[in-house]
Amino acid sequence: MTREQLEHAIRAAGAICGDRELYIVGSQAILGSCRDAHPDLVRSMEVDIAPKNHPELESLIEGTIGELSPFHKTFGFHVDGVDMEGIVLPARWQERVVVVDNANTNGFRGLCLDPADLAISKLAAGRPKDIDFVRVMLRERLVGPEILHERVDAIPGVDGGRTASLHDLVNRLAA
Repeated sequence: MTREQLEHAIRAAGAICGDRELYIVGSQAILGSCRDAHPDLVRSMEVDIAPKNHPELESLIEGTIGELSPFHKTFGFHVDGVDMEGIVLPARWQERVVVVDNANTNGFRGLCLDPADLAISKLAAGRPKDIDFVRVMLRERLVGPEILHERVDAIPGVDGGRTASLHDLVNRLAA
């Protein structure tokens, strides 16, 4: 995926749901802070978007420009509407979003997860592809283990065992 495709996704999702601010929470959020991200970080051809002010409209986005839609067939990528409730993020993540707002987004603002917050959401999801994504982020020095340890400690409502497990995972990936 390219930054231009991300901007197109923001523009299209915003036009569909009418929300001027959209959270970009999946792997392609990296394009908010790193226009020329390593190819291993921008392989996905889907953008995960959650309307900030109208979260109930995530299914409208999914149904209109989601996988196998005419939009997907035309442009070669699609948008998944997501529910923010299912995403594990550290406290104060909203204060660190990277804003994508330019002529290409047509007045809609993409609020991309900060790289360290994105890494935490990937580590918490724990799927092999997510772990590999964070491994590349660390290798490319888009995040460092110190900030990841700080953000792990800032995840609200996580028990000590889960926190220790995430710290161990960060250590293994950084080694």
